[in-house]
Amino acid sequence: MGAIPSGAKRACQRWIPKSTKGDLARWSYELDRVNALEPEMQKLNDNELRKRSLALRYRARSGEPLAKILPEAFALVREAGNRTLGMRHFDVQILGGIAIFNRSIVEMQTGEGKTLTATAPLYLRALAGKGALLATVNDYLAARDAELMTPIYRALGMNVGVIQTQQQTDQRRKAYQCDVTYGTAKEFGFDFLRDRLLLRRIREGQTDLLGAMLGEQGEKNESPTQRPEPYFCLVDEADSILIDEASTPLIISALPTEEQKQEVEAYKWAADRIYDFVEDEDYEYDHDKKQVELTREGRRKARNLPKPDAMATTGLYHVYEYVKQAIKVDREFHRDQQYVVRDGEIVIVDEFTGRLGEGRKWREGVHQAVEAKEGVEITVATGQAARVTVQDFFLRFEHLAGMTGTAAASSAELARIYKCRVVPVPTNRPPRRVQLPTRVFATERAKWEAVVEEIAEMHAQGRPVLIGTRTIDKSEILSNLLNERKMEHCVLNANRIAEEAEIVAGAGHWGKITVSTNMAGRGTDIKLPPEILEIGGLHVVCTELHESARIDRQLIGRCGRQGDPGSYRQYLSLEDEILEKARGPKKARKLKEKGEKTPDAEFPEDRKRFYKAQKKVEKKSYRGRKTMLYYEKERKKMQRGMGQDPYLDTPN
Repeated sequence: MGAIPSGAKRACQRWIPKSTKGDLARWSYELDRVNALEPEMQKLNDNELRKRSLALRYRARSGEPLAKILPEAFALVREAGNRTLGMRHFDVQILGGIAIFNRSIVEMQTGEGKTLTATAPLYLRALAGKGALLATVNDYLAARDAELMTPIYRALGMNVGVIQTQQQTDQRRKAYQCDVTYGTAKEFGFDFLRDRLLLRRIREGQTDLLGAMLGEQGEKNESPTQRPEPYFCLVDEADSILIDEASTPLIISALPTEEQKQEVEAYKWAADRIYDFVEDEDYEYDHDKKQVELTREGRRKARNLPKPDAMATTGLYHVYEYVKQAIKVDREFHRDQQYVVRDGEIVIVDEFTGRLGEGRKWREGVHQAVEAKEGVEITVATGQAARVTVQDFFLRFEHLAGMTGTAAASSAELARIYKCRVVPVPTNRPPRRVQLPTRVFATERAKWEAVVEEIAEMHAQGRPVLIGTRTIDKSEILSNLLNERKMEHCVLNANRIAEEAEIVAGAGHWGKITVSTNMAGRGTDIKLPPEILEIGGLHVVCTELHESARIDRQLIGRCGRQGDPGSYRQYLSLEDEILEKARGPKKARKLKEKGEKTPDAEFPEDRKRFYKAQKKVEKKSYRGRKTMLYYEKERKKMQRGMGQDPYLDTPN
């Protein structure tokens, strides 16, 4: 990734307009100013350090441009970090902070200290008194990072708030009034919608109706939780939040009607009756389109089966639809593959990343059919009281920035949509990660056997091994094979976030074997003891290509952190799903037949075929997000022209 620009090279590069090299060269002069102030800051006692911070706050709120006080602010944060936590910001972390201040999404390799890097730009933006938010992917990371970094802010006279899912309204309001607030993108978005509903309720005096929609009783002197104008937000794991979840709608539902309550009984009835229907006799199933169609006999059976009283007014068309939906869900949606059941709720597993999609739901009745199948409470598909997409929410901020380990591949999309340039920040130490040759097998079975052999080989040397799988069910397949070999291991499926983060943190110890969906424990570094560094460091095994190369890079980035030694290898098979998704079922079938003729052979010549397929799927996903953004813009424009609120008056 190179080093921080200096000397004659820097002097030349600083004049390159609108380029990463030019930006880094120009910002490196700011870094020099921060470094020059370090001796002065070291001489200050704790009280003087705090007074210096308060003086900066006064200057910022008096209208002095933040860019002008950046060197002094960053030098203060560096000194506060060194005193309170024993963590001094490296030059590359200061450079990353400068990039964040300048509306960039910084790409920093795993283990380079993004959590500490964030403190400097958050502090500088918070000086303006308008609030600075840090959005991350789950409650655990938000609480952990806030707790870890709070001593730095307190030493400089600032307070820190944390937003958690179970918090009450008054706690949230207090957290948002803090100088710096940590939380999840989901909770920030829902609080924005609740505030929007509250303001309309106050404005129109419709306390009871919309108060019920908010799910809380009316209170005297109610006020919004968030600050009136969205000022600055730093998005951690920016590629995940701003791209993977960009089109995810955050929805606050309206009150269910009697008709919707009847739907609950219909979903339950259909889930109980699906085994009365036989394929090719009562229904036909299209394996390519994944569609169910009832035959004449199937429709007759659906009409004649006994039904609960609540379905007395349900039309025959809808009865058929409930049955078809139940059959489709039974065939295509499987526990621990597409979803998990946690605390009596269905939680979607993102098929691309393996991470749990908190708060997400399938549309068109699929989610309710899955709930009926699992026997949990059915969350009826109600109307919308308020709605905003993740993308829409973050575009409202005056200043936006991000951090991630993998954003370069999506730099054009991030620049076009969010007007944020992706800036790869140099590593503090040169990387020592070794890529071993990719292996391509005929069948999945042959691939898994080879994976187990490599794990056994590395385990015999004492090296820790981290194996990434694309889905929960694949991690269970590998776990069973390891059990057959009596090899002790941990399986992590992003199901228990806090517990798994601790396990991931210890995954670098002698002889440890960790099987994980690629997103489990994300945000936690794997630190290696000295004896592991001596024998080659952590070895990572990638068992399948994801639909986005960024996800594969996230897994690879687990090894070789901060200049540590490490290695990785990619395993593939001609039966992998990426080929079918990119090339279609017919071409994928031909490749499988090719493999079946020589099941024990390897196919190194087909390696490029997989990466081309991955790029094709990535382009398709990008086109989908681009189309969604266009329609969202047009919808908002039309609603504003009609005098409607695009967040509250969106049609269901």
